[in-house]
Amino acid sequence: MSMFHPLLTASQMRQLEQDRFRAGQSSLAAMEAAGRAVADEVLKRWSGQGQAVVLAGPGNNGGDGYVVARHLAEAGWSVLVGAWGDPNELRGDARTMRQRYGGEVVPLREGLDRVLHETVVVDALFGIGFARPVEDGLAARIRAACEQAGLVVAVDVPSGVDADSGRVVSDMVWADVTVTFGARKPAHALEPAHSRCGDVILVPIDLSPSADEVAHYGVTCQMVGTPRLPRPGPQDHKYSRGHVWVASGGPSSTGAARLAARAALRIGAGVVSIASPPSAVAINAAHVTAVMVKRAAGAEELAACLADERSSGMLIGPGFGIGERCRQAVLALLATGKPLVLDADALTSFEADPDALFQAIQGPVIMTPHEGEFRRLFAMVDASAGKLERVRAAARISGGIVLLKGPDTIVGTPDGQIYINCHATPELGTAGAGDVLAGTILGLIGQQRQLGLGAAEAAAVAAWLHGEAGRRIGPGLIAEDLPEAYPDILKAVAVRFTRRGVR
Repeated sequence: MSMFHPLLTASQMRQLEQDRFRAGQSSLAAMEAAGRAVADEVLKRWSGQGQAVVLAGPGNNGGDGYVVARHLAEAGWSVLVGAWGDPNELRGDARTMRQRYGGEVVPLREGLDRVLHETVVVDALFGIGFARPVEDGLAARIRAACEQAGLVVAVDVPSGVDADSGRVVSDMVWADVTVTFGARKPAHALEPAHSRCGDVILVPIDLSPSADEVAHYGVTCQMVGTPRLPRPGPQDHKYSRGHVWVASGGPSSTGAARLAARAALRIGAGVVSIASPPSAVAINAAHVTAVMVKRAAGAEELAACLADERSSGMLIGPGFGIGERCRQAVLALLATGKPLVLDADALTSFEADPDALFQAIQGPVIMTPHEGEFRRLFAMVDASAGKLERVRAAARISGGIVLLKGPDTIVGTPDGQIYINCHATPELGTAGAGDVLAGTILGLIGQQRQLGLGAAEAAAVAAWLHGEAGRRIGPGLIAEDLPEAYPDILKAVAVRFTRRGVR
C-alpha cells in the first residue's frame, strides 16, 4: 500500500471518468455505487431510523443525492430532497436517478427550513463542479441549516470550496464527513477546505486511477498517508544508517541545534554530530550524550565536516545567527554538493539577495520556511496565488525542494511535484517544533539508502511523522516531547526484513 495518494484535480477526475465510460464502464452504475456508499456511511454513523434532508444540485452531484435519498427511504428513514432549480430539468443519469427516487422533493429553501437538530443533511449540491460564488443570502441559509443539523455528510467535497485549490469560494458547508470517489482531490488535504471536510472516506466505485493513468493525466500532487518504513537489516550499521550533522549557533542559542540533533537521532540516523563554534562546545557537550560534538569555527570547517565520505548531510539555520557568517557557511556547504536542510537563519540571511542562494544550489537542498520566511525569501513569487502555485514557483525558481510549513505542509520540487501533509495538530504551534521537524527531515535523509526515499519524499514523510508525534502527545506539548514519541511511532509504521525481503 503506497504511502502517497494521488490527488486529482476536477478536470483530471472528469477526464478519467469520461475515458472509463467511453471504454464501456457504466456511468449510471457508478452513480448508483456512489450514492449507495454515501447512504451506507449515513446509516453507519446514525443509529436507528432518522430524518434526512438531501440538498440536491442541478448536476451529477445532485444525481448522487437522489440515490442517497432513495436508499435512506428504503431503510425506513423520513427523507425529503431540497432541489436546487427545477428537478425536471435534470439530464442524463441525474434525471434517471430523480425518477427512480419518487419521494418528496421540495424547493431548496423549503428543504433548508425543514432541517431540525436531529436532521441528517446530505450535501449533494455541487461537489467538484463548484465554480461560481453563491449569493450571500442563500449561502448563509445553507450554512445555518448545516450548523443546526445533527450530522452533515458531503458528497465528494463540501459545497462552497474549490476542489483544486482548497479555497473557500462561498462559506456554506462544514461537513462532519465527506465521501469521495475514485481518488482524493486537493481540497481534501489543503486548508481551509480540509477543515470543512471532516472525516474523508474514499470509495473506489471502480474509478480509482491506476499508476499508468496517474502518469497519463499528469497528476503531480500527492497526499502523504501513513508511511511504511523498513527497519534496519542485518547488514546495517551506524554509518549505513547515516552520519548527519547539525550546525550550532553561539553559546546563547544552542538549544535549537540540540533539539534538531535529538530528532535526527530518534528518527533513526545512525550517527548525529553537532558542529559547534568553539565558544559553544562546552555548553553543547554538557547537554548531550549520544549526540557527538565537534569544533567547527567557520565556513571551511563546517564544509570539512561534510567532506568525510561517511557524512550524509547537514542542517544549518536553527539558532545559527543571521548575517554574513551564516551566508558564507551556507555557500561553503552548498559547494560540497552533499544534502542540506536549510531552515530559519539560513533562509533569513539571504532575504536581501536570494539569487546568491539559488544560484549556489547544486545538490539535494530542502528549504523549510514558515509563511513569513517564505514571503520574504520568495518575494518574487505572486503572494496572491494559491499555496500550491506559490510552492511550485519557489521550487522552480530556486532549484531546491521547498517545504512550506503550516497546518497543511506542502513540499514542492523543481520539476513541479507536490506532496501535501495534513496529518498534524495545532499543538505543534510551539517554539522549537520547527527545529524538530528540520532534524527529522535530516535524519530521514541520512537513511535514504535504507528507506528508499528521495529527498522530497523524506521531507514529506518527516512532516507526517512530526504531525503524528504532535497528535499522540496532544495538549501540553513542548518541542522536547516530540523526538521522544518517535520510537513508538516507528514501531507502528515499521516493516521488517526477512530472508525473503521486506514485509
